[in-house]
Amino acid sequence: MSNSLSGGKAVPFPGIPTTADGSAMVVWVETHITQGACAYPITSSTNMGGGYQQEVANGKRNLWGEPLAFIELESEHSAASTCEGFALAGGRVSNFTSGQGLVLMKEVLYTISGKRLPAVFHIGARALTSQSLNVHAGHDDVMAVADCGWGILFGKNAQNAGDLALIARRAAEDSATPFLNVQDGFLTTHTIENVLLPEPELMEQYIGPASRKLTNLMNPEFPVMSGVVQNQDSYMKGKIAQRAFYDRVPQALEKAMQEFYELTGRRYGLVEPYRLEDAEYALVGMGGLVETAQATVDYLRKSAGLKIGALHVTAFRPFPGPQIVRALRHCRAVSIVERMDNPLAESNPLTCEIKAAFASAWAGTPPYEKITRTPEFFSGSGGLGSRDIRPGDFLAIARNMAEGNGAKRYYFTVGIKHELSLERPSDPDVRPPGGFSMRGHSVGGYGSVTTNKVIATIVGELFGLHVQAYPKYGSEKKGLPTTYYLTIAREPIRTHCELEHVEFVPMNDVNAFSLGNPLAGLVEKGLIFIQSSQQDPAKVWAAVPHYAQKLIRQKQIRVFFLDTVKIAREAATSPDLLQRMQGIVLLGIFLRVTPFQEDAEVSDEELFRGVENSLRKYFGKRGEQVVRDNLRAVRRGYSEVLEVPREIIFAGEPKTQPVLA
Repeated sequence: MSNSLSGGKAVPFPGIPTTADGSAMVVWVETHITQGACAYPITSSTNMGGGYQQEVANGKRNLWGEPLAFIELESEHSAASTCEGFALAGGRVSNFTSGQGLVLMKEVLYTISGKRLPAVFHIGARALTSQSLNVHAGHDDVMAVADCGWGILFGKNAQNAGDLALIARRAAEDSATPFLNVQDGFLTTHTIENVLLPEPELMEQYIGPASRKLTNLMNPEFPVMSGVVQNQDSYMKGKIAQRAFYDRVPQALEKAMQEFYELTGRRYGLVEPYRLEDAEYALVGMGGLVETAQATVDYLRKSAGLKIGALHVTAFRPFPGPQIVRALRHCRAVSIVERMDNPLAESNPLTCEIKAAFASAWAGTPPYEKITRTPEFFSGSGGLGSRDIRPGDFLAIARNMAEGNGAKRYYFTVGIKHELSLERPSDPDVRPPGGFSMRGHSVGGYGSVTTNKVIATIVGELFGLHVQAYPKYGSEKKGLPTTYYLTIAREPIRTHCELEHVEFVPMNDVNAFSLGNPLAGLVEKGLIFIQSSQQDPAKVWAAVPHYAQKLIRQKQIRVFFLDTVKIAREAATSPDLLQRMQGIVLLGIFLRVTPFQEDAEVSDEELFRGVENSLRKYFGKRGEQVVRDNLRAVRRGYSEVLEVPREIIFAGEPKTQPVLA
């Protein structure tokens, strides 16, 4: 995303470079511009509410010097009702919710929009409990409330989550219409990426104080009727009269996006076309999966010469039908991928509305330009419950569109074994050139997930590289094996999926070799770290299973080891830190064995100054001693990590063992 206007003119507010996840971006924006938030914690939106509440506890005031309020209710329904009352009294209010919580609010969402209250709710989109409970990403919660009269914006990444929080607020207040600002649960809410924080000065200018823009409908000096009972003589008149407000929403939203672009250089539209100018085929969706689609589009154009593009639908409400038709009308075929499945409907929601838009264009119904042909439409479900949706899946989708062999599937799934699924022909590496990835194997509760975030922060802020860090979260992970991922590159990282191609595999979990093949996907001359209580490298090597020894030899992998448990035990001054500090030792190990410090020509003194800053960012609220203990553990990891010499690795051949794929 460019930070300059067309023609190279510098923008007044280019943003503050840092690293953050989607939740933190929303908290940054909302604690500057709102007056309060009413919420009930529900995964995966909890970090947004928790972050807001933490700022309230710290005494933070908004940009106009007003104290912030945070009200935690006993349910999401009550939280929405309290937001309604807050907004009725002329307050600028926020809410954070997800999944069942959003659906429980539905009754109140109608009244908030009906009373023209311009609240903004932030959604960590989550799969709804159906045949089972799932706390991960899905769009069926948002689709369940799409008829409530709210604007609905979808972000692809953490930057979008923060920027659209501002755009949604501006459009909401300009049109007297509430908005949902949606990001994928966990996949965006909890993924650390490079971001540009909107400057406080930008937010103050762009949004303005609530006192100048909002109306107190509960002011006894100026009484009005709101939320009254209307019978046959009045109800329909009031309902249809609301169209006067809704007719203003598209223009208000586009104006908000244009002004945001002029101030920041970051351009948003109701839709975001990518390489569609000459495309014969198109991949369409909402949320983070579209970034993976964009990276796959580049791969397909380069490797196969396929004229293919992608379209991200940023605004699901107001639905941008004319814009979608203009973007796709020249394509031969279009595949729409959605994070939900509604088998009893004509099609899934986005597919259904896109088809309807093309039908209106075919008929020449205003405001559509008349068309004489339509693309061939394909619809699929993927990524439900955060099921991985990979570049290989988009290859399969493209092949399903392009191959005219009579076996096309007009409804398909990806990522699972099922009769309707498209099989991946391959799964290419679409990371940026020179990308470096880490896949860690640990145990829930060991602190490795937080360490991964700290590593991303240091690499992004100290070395000036692009990062993307996320864990494989799960409700059952504490005390059980878990996996986390980190990618580092000189260009933005657009792959939102589990990593199959990696350069470094740390194993804090001593059982990792017994639970599968942790070396799968590790590149030639890659790196591994093994947690071991042994000091003798020969004994460390002897404990490595024979299948792994053979792979290590074949790929010339370097093997590092250290007893992180011992260091944590000695560095932690508080017993409750002992288990979690095993993970933070890995930060020192990472900095020592990877090339980033040397490449950036950063001294040890500079390095550990950056380490301390990052540790304060994550642990400062727990006190000075906690920061010091963690810093001591990192230093020891950096200075004490050992390597198994090549002489030991190549000293003898292992017994014949099958190599795990």
